[in-house]
Amino acid sequence: MTASPDELVAPLAGADREAVEDRGPVGAGIAPRAGVIGLGMIGGGVAVSLEARGRIPVVYDIRPEAAEDLGLALAAPTPAEVAAVSDVVLIAVVDAAQVREVLRGTDGVLAGARPGLVVVLLSTLAVPEVLDIAEECRPFGVALLDCGVTPGDQAANNGMVAMVGGDDDTVRRAMPVLADFAKKVVHCGPSGAGMATKIARNVLTYGTWRVAHEAAELARAAGVDPETLIDVVEEADPQGSTLFTWLRNRSTNPEIVEQAGPQVLRLMTKDLGAAQELAADNGIVVPVVDVARERAAETLGVREAASPADRTEVGLQTMDKVYGAGLAAHMPEDRSPALEMTIDHLFGEVWSRPGLSLRDRRLVVLGATAMLGRADLIEVQVRGALINGELTEDELEEIVLQLHYYAGWGNGTAVQAGVNAALASWKNGFVAPGDQGSSGR
Repeated sequence: MTASPDELVAPLAGADREAVEDRGPVGAGIAPRAGVIGLGMIGGGVAVSLEARGRIPVVYDIRPEAAEDLGLALAAPTPAEVAAVSDVVLIAVVDAAQVREVLRGTDGVLAGARPGLVVVLLSTLAVPEVLDIAEECRPFGVALLDCGVTPGDQAANNGMVAMVGGDDDTVRRAMPVLADFAKKVVHCGPSGAGMATKIARNVLTYGTWRVAHEAAELARAAGVDPETLIDVVEEADPQGSTLFTWLRNRSTNPEIVEQAGPQVLRLMTKDLGAAQELAADNGIVVPVVDVARERAAETLGVREAASPADRTEVGLQTMDKVYGAGLAAHMPEDRSPALEMTIDHLFGEVWSRPGLSLRDRRLVVLGATAMLGRADLIEVQVRGALINGELTEDELEEIVLQLHYYAGWGNGTAVQAGVNAALASWKNGFVAPGDQGSSGR
């Protein structure tokens, strides 16, 4: 059976009981009333912070002595009894299985909850688990907030940052409790957003630990004490601002990325290459360095310049994609400057860009070509579209109709002639460039 507030106070005696009663309703001290389940480093620290602010939390832990060890005033025998006398319940257990047990057990939070209860999940779980648990709470009229917190060792000192996911109204209702244990509360977005932010934060932490390990191994291989490396880095960048410099440029200063990106890419590739050489000479495995160099352009958000040979190869491959397999094989070895530009730049750098599909680019070219009134050029584009299955006969009819109005009746007539010629050869089983005997359909 769920304990009443008076029953929770009853076990206390003397000065302890008077202190609690003087502060107001059980589990409150200051409204809204708070409960904490799980008194490890995070949960215990949160409960201590709440009590220090006068918001006396009702607490529960599987270890009966945990509350007493932390000097907390009110301990309940079950999670259900915490929920019964709380407006906001904070859960800080290890994993999703423990969260569900605390919520759904015979004496769990949901068994004692009243509609309107807010459950704040402090445990770090996968985002899909968070969303599933939020759905499980909904039929009980209980709202779930996911709340990643960091750094955990500051929980008892009101020193953490809380990253919250959930709807605006629920965050507003829980905010007084959140603000009593966190130095900063950040509403990151809808359900799951707080946990996603915490997970991303963890990636930065663990990822930089690995980076620091690889850097220290390289320094040690050259006879440098890792402590010396630490001193140099801390002296050069005491606030650690370098970590986010480029990420911040990508989000707020795209013009810097565009202008400086290629030069930074060259330097990044060169410097990481030197790190790889040092690692290879000393038998050191540096997977982060390898990935950082391989994906440098992606990291910086710049388009990596291809070598002339690469551009030509991409251009020839793209020509075959645009107009049919085998066309590239018919390109002469001795090419004019105009043909080189066509292959290397038009097809190697424009048609090959990922921003538009080949079909979309085809439609753009058809519109532009219509303005020239060149039926022969229209035929070339339509043949490529038919080979690739990009346009049907019905769609071509609609294109012809629209271009009559936008390109003028004379140019529209040329478009119609080019489409008719391509369709006639298509229906007669034309052979795509270099296609030996296939109809190209």
